[in-house]
Amino acid sequence: MSLDPPTYLNSLQNNIRARPIPWEGAVRAGTITDSDLKRIKAVDKVRKDQRRQTVEGDKDAYKSLLLGDEQGKSVLESAAKRADVIQYMLVLASDLINDVPSLASALFEHPSPFKPFLPLLSHSTNPEDAIPLLTSSFLANLISVAQTDSSKPVPQTDEALPKLYSYLSNLTKSQDSGLQDIAVQEYSALLRTKKARELFWKQRQDTVYPLIDILRTAVGAGRDSDSTMWSGGASIRSATEAGLSGGVGLQLLYHVLLTIWQLSFEGSLIGKDLEKEQEVLALYTQLLRLSPKEKTTRLLLSTLLNLLTPSANRSTLLPIATTVRLPVLLTNLKGRHLTDPDLLDDLSTLTALLSDYTSSQTTFDEYASEILSSRLRWSPPHRDAQFWRQNARKILDDNQGELPKKLSEILDKKWEDDKQVLAIACNDVAWLVKEAPEKRGQLEKLGVKARVMELMADENEGVRWESLRAVGEWLRYSFEG
Repeated sequence: MSLDPPTYLNSLQNNIRARPIPWEGAVRAGTITDSDLKRIKAVDKVRKDQRRQTVEGDKDAYKSLLLGDEQGKSVLESAAKRADVIQYMLVLASDLINDVPSLASALFEHPSPFKPFLPLLSHSTNPEDAIPLLTSSFLANLISVAQTDSSKPVPQTDEALPKLYSYLSNLTKSQDSGLQDIAVQEYSALLRTKKARELFWKQRQDTVYPLIDILRTAVGAGRDSDSTMWSGGASIRSATEAGLSGGVGLQLLYHVLLTIWQLSFEGSLIGKDLEKEQEVLALYTQLLRLSPKEKTTRLLLSTLLNLLTPSANRSTLLPIATTVRLPVLLTNLKGRHLTDPDLLDDLSTLTALLSDYTSSQTTFDEYASEILSSRLRWSPPHRDAQFWRQNARKILDDNQGELPKKLSEILDKKWEDDKQVLAIACNDVAWLVKEAPEKRGQLEKLGVKARVMELMADENEGVRWESLRAVGEWLRYSFEG
C-alpha cells in the first residue's frame, strides 16, 4: 500500500536535493574520500534508469558507501561534523533504495546494516530537526522494502524497529499535524509483518495510545472525557472536508485509521487489552457515526471486524459492542448511500455477527454487560419495574455478587464529565433495595449506602434526585423493620 509522501517531508527533501554541496572541498578536508565522491556523482542528478544501471552494476560499492567496510567508514560517519553532507546523503540514500530496491537487500547482507543510521535518530531533541526526520524516512523505506522483497528474515530489523518506533512516537505527540502525519505514514510503511506489529503493540504506551489520542481529539473527547463518545452527542454535521470537530484533518485521520487497521490484524493479541485500556469500541462507534468518507468508514468497519471476530475476544468485546449501541448504528449505516463493495461486505458480516450475539442474549445479560462496561445509559431495564421484580436477587447473587461490587466501583468514581452514570447507578440501588430489602446489608458492606448518602449533596440535580430516592427506600424498610 503506497501513500503520497507527507508534504513537509517532500518539500524538505526537494530543498536539500537542490542545495549545492562543495564536494571537492569536502574531499580536500578529508570529510569524504575521492572514491566516495566518484560513487556519489555517478548516481546524483541522473536519470532513474542510469542510476539503477550504475548501482546494480556495483552494489557492493554502494553498500560500502552507505555502511562502510573493512577499508573505511560509512560516508555518514566520516562526515559526522558536516550536517549539510549528512542531510544530502540521507536524501540520496532514500532515492537509491526507492529507485533500486535490490540495493536494500544488499544492505541487509552487511553485518550491521543500521549502525550508521540509528544514532542519527537522537541527533537532536527538536522534532523539526532535518537529520532525524530524514533518517527515519530512510529507515522506514529501507525496512519496508526489505519486508516486501527480502527472501530471508533480517534479524537486525527486530533490534532497529523499537528505536525507530520510539523516535516516531515523539512526532505523534507533537502539536504539529504535519509531523504527526510523517510519523503515522512511516508507521504504516513498517507494519507489514506480524513481528513488526507485535513489536509495535509491545510499545503501545508510546506507539498506539498517542494515535488513539488523535482519534479522541477528532471526536471532541479527551483521554479522560468519554461522555461524548458514549452518549453519541456529536453529529455528522461536525465532520467537514477540513476535518472533524476536534480539528483533526481528514488526511491525518485516514492515516491513523489505516495504521490501527494494520495493527488489528493481530486482533487476538490486542483486542481485549486495547478495549480495557482505551475503550476503543465506544470510540470507533462514535467515529463511525461521524465518518464523512467511505474510505474512513471502510477502515473503521474492517478494524471492528478484526477485533470482534477472534473467538478469544467475543465473550469480552461483543457485550461491550452492544452496550455502546454499535448494532443500532450499523442498521443506520445501511440507510446511507454506500457503494464500496469491501465496505458493504464488512458491514454485512459485522451486522450478522452482532445480530447472532444479541439474539441469544436475555435482558439480564444485556443489563449485566452494561454494568460491567462501567458506562451506564438509560437503557430500558433501568426503569422497568418488572425487570427488577424478576432480577433484583439474581443481580445481587450472580457470580458471587459481581454486579453489586461493580456498581459500588462505579459509584466510587466522580464522573465529572458524565454525571448521568451516577444518577443511573443510584436508580439501580433504589430498585435493588426496594425489591430485595433483605439484601440491604450486602450493599452496606460494599459502602453503597454511605456513598449514596454523600451524593444527596451532589451539584447535579439528576444525581441528587436519584440518590434521594435510593436513601428513601433504605429508610422505608428501616422504619418498617
